[in-house]
Amino acid sequence: MRVQRRHRHQRGAALVEFALVTTAGFIVLLLAVFELGRLLFIFNTASEATRLGARLAVVCDANATLITQRMSALLPQLNASTISIRYDPPSCAADSTTARASCRSVTVAVKPGTVVSTNIPLPNFSVEIPTFTTTLTREAMDSASCI
Repeated sequence: MRVQRRHRHQRGAALVEFALVTTAGFIVLLLAVFELGRLLFIFNTASEATRLGARLAVVCDANATLITQRMSALLPQLNASTISIRYDPPSCAADSTTARASCRSVTVAVKPGTVVSTNIPLPNFSVEIPTFTTTLTREAMDSASCI
């Protein structure tokens, strides 16, 4: 009879435990989805930053410092050490006049090894941004209103 009484007081305990575990699991899953969305947003912004940098280089004859500043304004994780700017031919970007006359294209890239820290509290880890590259050919446009 005592055994039966003990089981009667335990009725519903499994349901309460299931509800607690399910709620905690749902919260963890929700945070993981938010973090994945944030990382994908950062990856997309890095891609757009390379496009912006290449566009500034070919249309506005912008120098590397200005390109880096504008890309950093778009994505703060980017700086001079994480951005690569290459002109074709390499010596054509000496000044605006030379660039207009002899540059064929510019390639702006996010260098490998650029990392982003996650916002997940306990397993704090970093994710490497993929290498994004944009190459644009030289355009003959007025660059007076670009900067």
